Amino acid sequence: MPLLVTDYSWTQTDSTVCLSVPLKGARVGKVDIMSTDEYLKVHYPPYLFEAFLFEPVDDDRSTAKVGGGVAVFSLLKRTNKVWEHLMMTINNTEKKEVRERALLNYQEKLSAQSTSKTKKENAEKKYALQKMMKLEEEKRDSIQKTKDEERERTTAELAAWQLRQKENAEQEEQLELHRHRDSQSKRGAMTEKRGNGCSAVRLDQRGDSEANSKRTPEDLPAPRLAGNIQVTFTPRLFPTALRESRVPEEEEWLKKQAEARRAVNADVDELEDLKEEERNPDWLKDKGDKCFVTGDHLGAVNAYSLAIRLNRRIPALYSNRAACHLKLKNLHKAIEDSSKALDLLTPPVAANAAARARANVRRGSAFCQLQLYAEGLQDYQAALQIDPHNQALQADTQRIRDIIQGTAATLETQ
Repeated sequence: MPLLVTDYSWTQTDSTVCLSVPLKGARVGKVDIMSTDEYLKVHYPPYLFEAFLFEPVDDDRSTAKVGGGVAVFSLLKRTNKVWEHLMMTINNTEKKEVRERALLNYQEKLSAQSTSKTKKENAEKKYALQKMMKLEEEKRDSIQKTKDEERERTTAELAAWQLRQKENAEQEEQLELHRHRDSQSKRGAMTEKRGNGCSAVRLDQRGDSEANSKRTPEDLPAPRLAGNIQVTFTPRLFPTALRESRVPEEEEWLKKQAEARRAVNADVDELEDLKEEERNPDWLKDKGDKCFVTGDHLGAVNAYSLAIRLNRRIPALYSNRAACHLKLKNLHKAIEDSSKALDLLTPPVAANAAARARANVRRGSAFCQLQLYAEGLQDYQAALQIDPHNQALQADTQRIRDIIQGTAATLETQ
């Protein structure tokens, strides 16, 4: 049963009643207040304050403030007169009826406030929507106006250009007519002059023919001597013509290839238990290639790795091992081996173009499987620059672009 609060205080004027109810240390959030025209309740467990007001008050204009350990109410009277008491004296049955009536009125008041708040929010949303639609309409009108002005300006420029073209064509036609008249007049003058001097020309031609008929075979020059001209070409290892090649880069590549074939790593002497053929990197590379073809990718990795221990300067070993790592889903190792192969495939020349393209594709494929599509696209584009007519490579590159664009569109919608 709640404890009734009796140590409240109140004062009044002809129009207002000021009521102060102590909260006895209760927090503001724990205080429940219900107020109507004839009933006031302040509940903060285990305490309860009820006031069955002596006269009706205007609840809509009354105020309540809670803080500092006290609840202060300012109740505006409906009639300007002095009350004899704060509360009227009624029995329990009448109190029950007042409570029920007050609760019903309070619920109706809350419902009306909620409805009013909802209407107000809807009105604000409707106003905001109308404002936004108006702004969008103004924006569309502005864009359409700009388009119309641009279209009119372009139409005017096109009409002016067509007029200039027509004027230029007329001027060209007049100039051509003048040239034709000048040429006709010159042709007539030349015809007249040629008619006057034709007999002299015929006489000169007759004299030349008579002089040629008097020549003897001894007067003719001797025939030229026949002979052969020896043409030699510089022997080259590259299929391109010398004028189309980059000689310094090709010589550097050949030098690196020769050094790679001569290179033997220091740890070869430690592999004393290897057979003679197992000490040959080329033999190990062929063995790795055969294992890869038969599907023994782990065996191929072992063969390539042993060959790399023997000679770390052959790019094909790293590139082929990268292909094996791709099959085994060792994607980071595939990227590492492809990068090492590309480092060794320098300088870029025609002889290593195909190998560079394969290494780029293998590294790009590993990047894409790791969902690093931007890095993968760079490698596929590099391979496509080397082999621009490869249709499969073109299709793969476009597919990666579509994936990147689809991911970006998904992020934007999110």
